[in-house]
Amino acid sequence: MTIRVLVADDQEIVRTGLTMILNAEPDLEVVGQAADGLEAVALAGRLRPDVCLFDIRMPGVDGIEATRRLAGPTVADPLAVVVITTFDLDEYVYAALRAGARGFLLKDAGSALLGQAMRAAAGGDALIAPSVTTRLLKAFADAGPSAPGRQPIDPLTGREEQVLVAVARGRTNTEIAADLHISLSTVKTHIASLMAKLGARNRVEIAMWAYETNRVRFP
Repeated sequence: MTIRVLVADDQEIVRTGLTMILNAEPDLEVVGQAADGLEAVALAGRLRPDVCLFDIRMPGVDGIEATRRLAGPTVADPLAVVVITTFDLDEYVYAALRAGARGFLLKDAGSALLGQAMRAAAGGDALIAPSVTTRLLKAFADAGPSAPGRQPIDPLTGREEQVLVAVARGRTNTEIAADLHISLSTVKTHIASLMAKLGARNRVEIAMWAYETNRVRFP
């Protein structure tokens, strides 16, 4: 299965570079390019790509607002969006993920991580640049929960609590399966259950909830 990607960046040389990197992967194909957020939103609506890769700083409608329009909490049929930027700033990370992004990368991430992020987003997971993962989650925790006192729809089981903490600490499904001595399919079942109980749409929101409710604490 080929993952269809839409790339948006106001710099032509960057768009071209990202497109070349993505098209070099056998399972990725860039199906559209946009020079600003407004064009990106329009193209995304028409093409319905599997993943949108948006720069943050674009003229007019920026990448965060474009993400909100395509993947925000009020969007009935959200698209998968990964945000990529040169600027390693907490406020960008926070705003992008609150807007509904499934990933956050820096432009020096490298082709391997870029490809991983596309595949993760297309598969319903989230991949955040390792250099900012802990800091961004702390930003969410410091900002306070989006819904104070928010409780799961149904109580979490003991195993779900274990999986929750592992996700919040950045463990992959394969690592969680090995750590807890369970199958990969069982891990996926627990994560799906966590999403349903927490009203979360991806792993980032699961991790956010774990930090907001003090399941995981910072040093």
